[in-house]
Amino acid sequence: MSAPSSPAIRVRPRTELRRDRRRRAHSCWDHLIAAPLWPQHGANLGTLLRTCDAVGACLAVPRHLWVPQALDRGNTLRHRSCVHWVNDPLAWLARQRADGTHIVGVELAEEAVRLADLPPARTRTIAVLGHERDGIPPEALDLLDLAVEIPMTGTGHSLNVAVAASLVLYKLAGLL
Repeated sequence: MSAPSSPAIRVRPRTELRRDRRRRAHSCWDHLIAAPLWPQHGANLGTLLRTCDAVGACLAVPRHLWVPQALDRGNTLRHRSCVHWVNDPLAWLARQRADGTHIVGVELAEEAVRLADLPPARTRTIAVLGHERDGIPPEALDLLDLAVEIPMTGTGHSLNVAVAASLVLYKLAGLL
């Protein structure tokens, strides 16, 4: 048997990847927003910022004193990312919903859609993420248009917030 003359898998050069990825400039609040509005750990925010860049999303975060440092520490891309600051998460979500934005919460709920069944976002959509331990506060659940659940077969109740957000954002962006 003769060996193939070239490998079956071709690694794409960086110049080709850059050319093919984002053909237009990113527009803030254009289509998809990740909103970890009740964060507990700064490491999760930095990781999520990287995912937002990958899917062309913005990041909406609360104005806590430690959040800017967490974002700076986690921004391994070293360029300005689309970050918007939220003073009052509940009021902000209510305004967004009143303006016609689709609000999707990542939460274990009776009426939740399984991640595999979540359709790509066709209109402006916010993916709301709760506290790492307590989830989305009960008073915010009424502001959701849809809850999405990430099925798990292991013993844990949930994933790290950055991992969960990444899965949902890729699905909403139509990349999975």
